Amino acid sequence: MCGIIGYVGNEKANNILIDGLLALEYRGYDSAGIATLENGIISVMKDKGRVKNILDLDGFDDLESTYGIAHTRWATHGKPCKENSHPHCDNSKTFSVVHNGIIENYNELRNFLTDNGYTFYSETDTEVIPNLIHYYYNQNKNENLSVEDKILKATISATKDLKGSYAIEVISPLIPNTIIVARKDSPLVIGTKEGANHVASDIPALLRYTRDFYLLDDNEFAVITKDDIKFYNQNMENYKKDIKNIEWDAAAAEKNGFEDFMLKEIYEQPNSIRETIGSRLKLNEKCSFDSLNLSKEYLSTINKIYIVACGTAMHAGLVGKNIIEKLCNIPTIVDIASEFRYRDPIIDEKTLCIYVSQSGETADTIAALKLAKSKGAKTIAISNVIGSSITREADYTVYTHAGPEIAVASTKAYTSQVVLFAILGLYFAEILGSSDISTLENLKKDILDLPSKINELLEDTSLIKEFADKFYKEKDMFFLGRGVDYTVALEGSLKLKEISYIHSEAYASGELKHGPIALIEDGIAVISILTDEDLVKKSISNIQEVITRGAKTLVITNQNLDYNNFDYIINIPSTNPLISPILSVVPLQLLAYYISKDKGLDVDKPRNLAKSVTVE
Repeated sequence: MCGIIGYVGNEKANNILIDGLLALEYRGYDSAGIATLENGIISVMKDKGRVKNILDLDGFDDLESTYGIAHTRWATHGKPCKENSHPHCDNSKTFSVVHNGIIENYNELRNFLTDNGYTFYSETDTEVIPNLIHYYYNQNKNENLSVEDKILKATISATKDLKGSYAIEVISPLIPNTIIVARKDSPLVIGTKEGANHVASDIPALLRYTRDFYLLDDNEFAVITKDDIKFYNQNMENYKKDIKNIEWDAAAAEKNGFEDFMLKEIYEQPNSIRETIGSRLKLNEKCSFDSLNLSKEYLSTINKIYIVACGTAMHAGLVGKNIIEKLCNIPTIVDIASEFRYRDPIIDEKTLCIYVSQSGETADTIAALKLAKSKGAKTIAISNVIGSSITREADYTVYTHAGPEIAVASTKAYTSQVVLFAILGLYFAEILGSSDISTLENLKKDILDLPSKINELLEDTSLIKEFADKFYKEKDMFFLGRGVDYTVALEGSLKLKEISYIHSEAYASGELKHGPIALIEDGIAVISILTDEDLVKKSISNIQEVITRGAKTLVITNQNLDYNNFDYIINIPSTNPLISPILSVVPLQLLAYYISKDKGLDVDKPRNLAKSVTVE
């Protein structure tokens, strides 16, 4: 979950590397560092804390190198401190490395290297990598190879010893103006333009420089200079790769006048939903997915669908389950990716598995996908990032087209995922003929109306801000909902936890009396979602139970409530209950945002979290 950057070109590297790290800081911000080559010697500048701290280090402005590597850290092995910060060097300072991922067998490798005379100065798993490269370089330095090939061979040999995940950048004074990179189960892209090449964990970090990218696959290596990129496999065989042009706008990764990325991304949801709908859905026409080729014969044989994801994407999957089961009559199971593969799920060729990951690099989700494929199931990936790892593993891929999402707490990616599930449910239903045409056409109309309805919601957020101002000092909050509203309660609770650090719990309203009501006391805040007409009366009864016990209530609803004694009501536009979460979640996103701001917290970079979870 760290971020790595590399640059080789004609300009001074120090500021370019820092700019790249700042663009990747959502991946980790416990510490940061850069390594450049100054007068033939590796120069490492690193420190605990945010990327901007590097700018204040003595000598930073004096760096002259036109190439280097850099890292922003989300700590896994070893506490955040200067010693554990990347880059790391081997004992002889011949190689410097930055690394994203986890080396699972680092203790064994550390013991092996210690037995061979190497000393370690950090608690990290990463420090074994430059020392392993040095070890293998010494093993082959007398071979009849160029110095570049010897270092490439040493890097390949070192990676063969690594168990786990990695994206690695290597520099050495033995090969000036050259970066060697490797990747397995962690994202790495190379952005190319005339006279310079860039490396990064994510595409948005490089959009200001180029739209042309090479996407590294597992067990691929590249040797990069300012004018050339050579690709190799584990056998040191050289081959060509195709360039992919990325259409994302660099401005999408900037705040554009908003105080925070999260607020900007909340307000971008009408547009991200329009982009996700695209040409896939039109009234009086069948839904279309250019990337899918699923026949009625195949869909008719499916005995169940698994939707597998983590966190917010899993909550989107819960909404997707409701949609697919309602429209298609196919049993659908939503599972947490980190649990999925460890309980030997019942999967065969009659199982369709859908995997959801905003970044497309979520390690648990990718591992779950590989398991399903090994058991003969067809797999569909839903992702926001073109060319990401999960999209290259799956049989089929559908993209959300939400645009870059920088804030750690997901907003527009979630609503785009739910929209995509709605269109996917319609697509399956039309193929199967499992729902009547009028039901499907009415749902299509409601989906097409979503952007304007979200704009309507965002016109006046004063009541949400008022509630936040009153309750931001609370230590506990509760979220309630029935049916699809319960899935929104889960997402609202998660958003609050993520960025405000307030303990919150979400419960199905009917479960309240089975234990949780013991936690309700005078003055505690309870947020309820009421959007399903068939469940309103029962839900109101549950809210009355907490009011009786002194709770203060905020109700988000699109229903006409004749009489109530709720403290706050947020009215949202009406829509089909199946897609109501796309509207009802927006006030909850804003509530979490305003509470976090009232507490003076960093909304975009909450503590201990990172955007792309590339470790298990």
